[in-house]
Amino acid sequence: MPKVFAFVLAAGQGTRIGDPVPKQYIALAGKPMMFHSIEAIGAVSRVDHLFVVLAPLDRHWAAHDWSALPDKVEAAFVGGAHRGESVLNALKHIESRASKDDWVLVHDAARPCIASELVEQFLDEIGDDPVGGLLAMPLADTLKRAEPDTQRVEETVPRTGLWRAQTPQLFRYGILRKGLERKITATDEAEAVESIGQAPRLAEGENSNIKVTFSEDLAIAEMILRHKGRAKT
Repeated sequence: MPKVFAFVLAAGQGTRIGDPVPKQYIALAGKPMMFHSIEAIGAVSRVDHLFVVLAPLDRHWAAHDWSALPDKVEAAFVGGAHRGESVLNALKHIESRASKDDWVLVHDAARPCIASELVEQFLDEIGDDPVGGLLAMPLADTLKRAEPDTQRVEETVPRTGLWRAQTPQLFRYGILRKGLERKITATDEAEAVESIGQAPRLAEGENSNIKVTFSEDLAIAEMILRHKGRAKT
């Protein structure tokens, strides 16, 4: 049976949130933000190993208590200057343990509200796919394209068939590595896989699986975690 390796990407600085502490370490519901992602994915029994991908000079990880996390969780100080480099470095980090048909599940530390049940459902849906896929949500809002100089509407963009990409994203080790070696600048793993002519499969996610980008998102994420009973009391 193919193994499932999980990466939680936590090497960025998250400057848009306006905090001097890297975003993934900001306190959220009584824990560092990324604790919630790691805990949820680590609780999925089909995940064999979980690597928290950190910047090589990260000095914050050791300052926190991670003892509540399962033994399958391991810090990997191999993060790069951008997402694609971080994932490729992590793939190289596990190359002696992984085969080309093993699964690699990649999740953002800044999506702390991911639920273990959603990850299980995602693995059920994508786990027999020859390529892999990603969680995403169909667009519900009307889309406008702006004229760049005036910021006036240039056109209304049909939303039919358009989805908002989320994480986790799940791909075969060999396919994902080949895609990233071809397109290291990809903004997500699916784009890298698309660059080698593969078509990732879309699996519907949840609106609660938000990405914390701005300071106001912290309150929303904490509300979701408390609603799900995952906040420290």
